[in-house]
Amino acid sequence: MIDLYYAPTPNGWKIAIMLEELGIPYNVIPVNIRAGDQFKPEFLAISPNNRIPAIVDHAPPDGGEPFSVFETGAILIYLADKTGRFLPKDMRGRSRVVQWVMWQMSGLGPMLGQHGHFALYAPEKIPYAIERYRDEAARLYSVLDRQLGKTGAYVAGDYSIADIACFPWTMTHKAQGFTLDDYPKRQALVCGCARAAAGAGGACDRQIRKGAFRRGGAKEYVRAGREGDGEAKIIDGHSGARQRVRAKRGPMARARNP
Repeated sequence: MIDLYYAPTPNGWKIAIMLEELGIPYNVIPVNIRAGDQFKPEFLAISPNNRIPAIVDHAPPDGGEPFSVFETGAILIYLADKTGRFLPKDMRGRSRVVQWVMWQMSGLGPMLGQHGHFALYAPEKIPYAIERYRDEAARLYSVLDRQLGKTGAYVAGDYSIADIACFPWTMTHKAQGFTLDDYPKRQALVCGCARAAAGAGGACDRQIRKGAFRRGGAKEYVRAGREGDGEAKIIDGHSGARQRVRAKRGPMARARNP
């Protein structure tokens, strides 16, 4: 079982998508970054940089004590190595994927984050800052578009953690004032990654906001009923199949097997 310390941001979505794709059991532990939960000592012990997401693996590959990992690139690589999926084993293939993960972490994510801050959220609109980060965001989108023109639907060949890293940030393009029409190849990445697991992973924040929790076992989101014993539904994020379960007390309660 893996504990995912999560908030509804592109970085949080990365790891939710990865866990959904892998189909391994995990629990979502919401971190309220507006309330400052990321600065609490118990979270600092897991994520020394006071940033979400972070994970704790209660069944690490070495069979030892629970193991914590912070920083999204490190988490993606750890999970890929643990499961043997979404990261090639050959030297060249692995290096290509890791290069694009590092590109996303050092460029695409931070620059889009800065542009979003100054263009959308800063109380004072500073034209120089907005123009600087918009120009850099546009340059990075062009880099991604050129790469996809060479590789096709995915950034580094086959579907990999590089795509999982890039996809959530590319989905902020409308809010940031960009259009996919200017980057036709990037549309392939969006279409290629908009698979059922990506949708389920991206929905993680919506489920938490509705008073939900993530249940062990991939693809199932459980929304607990009102306080007191009641009924909840398990919704299979891939097929839409539903079955009824009994919920324990409380709006964030864990559901029992039916």
